[in-house]
Amino acid sequence: MKKIKTFVVPFAVLLLLWQALAAAGVFPKSLFPWPADVYEALAERTFSGKLLLDVGASMYRFLIGYTLASILAVLLGLVMGWLPGIWNYLNPVIQVLRPISPVAWLPFIVLWAGTGDIPAIVIIFLAAFFPVLLTTVSAVNKLDPVYEKIASNFGLGKVKTLFGIIFPASFPQIASGLHLALGTAWIFLVAGEMAGAQSGLGYLVADARNSLETDLLMAAILVIGLLGLVLDLLIRCGEDQAKRLWGFGTTEGGRD
Repeated sequence: MKKIKTFVVPFAVLLLLWQALAAAGVFPKSLFPWPADVYEALAERTFSGKLLLDVGASMYRFLIGYTLASILAVLLGLVMGWLPGIWNYLNPVIQVLRPISPVAWLPFIVLWAGTGDIPAIVIIFLAAFFPVLLTTVSAVNKLDPVYEKIASNFGLGKVKTLFGIIFPASFPQIASGLHLALGTAWIFLVAGEMAGAQSGLGYLVADARNSLETDLLMAAILVIGLLGLVLDLLIRCGEDQAKRLWGFGTTEGGRD
């Protein structure tokens, strides 16, 4: 009950502040929609079935981009962390590419691949790839050498050592990178869809902005935020299950 209260109260306070600010007339209603107007726009979009299509298109792109980035980044990170020579050779290139915003590549991506799903997927991939890669390399580098000695004593080959010993031992820190990358990738999903897609939540934001439908615009923004929260909770659950499987603690704090 306490956790539910802690979750609900901040949103209730935010809703009241929103209503008070709208009622005060600080901004015109056409620029700052009332909660009731946003609810109506959201309900209309939902019952017409259009919102489900928007969410489906965005989730499709997000899951492809994020999953591909996570798998590739973890695999490369494990190898680079385990073999420092490869990491030392590639690190300068990675440090040059890493700070570049994924959106900066968007003009080239659109020129090369056109509009549609691919630009958004590539943007999501780039946004998720580097956080996961760097945390994986760091996690492997920080491992106690005793893990490799254990693998050697059991006569494990390199592949079994990497995926049977190194990966599980590194997982808590890798999970932090996956968690961070999920939020970053979700943010850039909207940017990718606003510029290079004809469907999805990002496209809905751009379309509502262009048509000055501020109630629909605010509704789309709220849906994006709520879906981000759901994704965060889901990855926490998956993270906890994996940690229990390998004997680590969970992501939940010790206090209620």
